[in-house]
Amino acid sequence: MVVLGVLALAALVGWLYLALGHGGFWKTGPLPPPGTDPPEWPDVVAVVPARDEAAVLPETLPTLLEQHYQGDFTVVLVDDGSSDGTAETAERLAGDRTNFRVVRAKDRPEGWAGKVWAMSEGVRAAGEPEFLLFTDADIAYAPGTVTKLVRTAMSEERTLVSRMATLSTRTGWERALVPAFVYFFAQLYPFRRVTRDGTRTAAAAGGCMLVRRAALARAGGLAAIKNALIDDVALGRLIKRAGGRCRLDLGRDVVSRRPYPRLSDLWTMVARSAYHQLRYSPVLLAGTVLTLLLMYAVPPAATLAGLIGLALGTPTAALATTLTTATGLLAWTIMAATYTPMLRFYGLSPLRAPALPLVALMYAAMTIDSARRHRTGKGGAWKGRTAP
Repeated sequence: MVVLGVLALAALVGWLYLALGHGGFWKTGPLPPPGTDPPEWPDVVAVVPARDEAAVLPETLPTLLEQHYQGDFTVVLVDDGSSDGTAETAERLAGDRTNFRVVRAKDRPEGWAGKVWAMSEGVRAAGEPEFLLFTDADIAYAPGTVTKLVRTAMSEERTLVSRMATLSTRTGWERALVPAFVYFFAQLYPFRRVTRDGTRTAAAAGGCMLVRRAALARAGGLAAIKNALIDDVALGRLIKRAGGRCRLDLGRDVVSRRPYPRLSDLWTMVARSAYHQLRYSPVLLAGTVLTLLLMYAVPPAATLAGLIGLALGTPTAALATTLTTATGLLAWTIMAATYTPMLRFYGLSPLRAPALPLVALMYAAMTIDSARRHRTGKGGAWKGRTAP
C-alpha cells in the first residue's frame, strides 16, 4: 500500500501539472472571431492526395469545389495509384468546372512515404500560388471555411493555419476511442502552445493545413520530410523551426467522413504510425507505456485498492490507506475533468470520463502492437503499401 501510495502521489503531481501548466491542452473552446479581410485575396490551390478514395469522394469533394472564395481557388486531386476508379469518380463529381484537375502521381521514389510523395506531386502541379491547402480526400468543408482559413493567415500573419478535423463518432467503438485520440493528440501537442510564438511545440492536423508556398520552399519543401509517416506533425515542425508562425485549432467546420466502424479499423489507424512517432526506439516505447500506466492506471488502482483496504484492513494501516485512496481519487478526478470538455465537444456524456483509464490502456496496447508490426516488416501498412 505504501508503494502504491507513492505512485499515486507521483500521478497526482503529473495531473496537476497537466491540468494547470501544460498549455491548457484540455480546452476545446470556441475559436476567436475571424480577422479582417485582406485588401486582396491571395491565390489558393488545394492539394488532395487520394488513394482508393472513390467511395468517400462524393461526400467530400463537392464541399471543397463549392467553396465561395473571393480569390482564385483551384483544386488539384492527386491520384496515388488507385485501383477503384478514384480519378474517374473525381472527374465525374467536378463536371465541367475549370478550377479542378486530376494529376496521376508518378512512381514513388525510394525513401518517400506514399502520402508525402503524392502531396509533392500536387505541389509541382499547383504552379506558384501564395497558399497551398493540403487536405485529405475524406475531409468535408463547411461553406466559407477556406475564406476563414485565409483570413486568419493574412490578418495574423501566419505561415501555417491548420484545423483538427472532427472525426466520426457514429459507432460504439468510435464513441469509445475517437475523443480520446484527439485528447491524447492535444496532450502531446497543446494547440495553444503550437500557436504561441517562441515555443518549441509544433504540429498540424493533416486533414486541413493551409501553408504559404514560398515559406514551405524556403524551409526545404516536402523533400525535407519525405519519409514522414506522420506528415502533419512533421510539416508543423518544419515550418516552425524555419521561423514560421503556426496556428492549430479544433473546429467543427472541417469534418472527416471516413468511418471506423470496427475496433480493428481504429486499431490499425493508431498502430500504423505510433512506433514511428517514437522514432522506432525501444527505450521510448518502454517509457511511453510506463508513463501511461503511471498516469492512467495507477489512480484508479490506488483508489479501488485503498477502498478495499479500508474495508478489510487493520486500524494501524488506516492512515496510509486513507492517504492512498484520497490521492488516487483526486488524480482520477482531475484526469476525468480534463477529458470532459472533449467528450462534450463530441456531444457525448461526461459520465464516460471516468472510463478514460481503460481507453488509455487500449492505446498502450496499440502502441506496443505498432512496435510488433514494425519488427515483423508490416510497419506503416496502409492500403497495400508499407512504410519506406
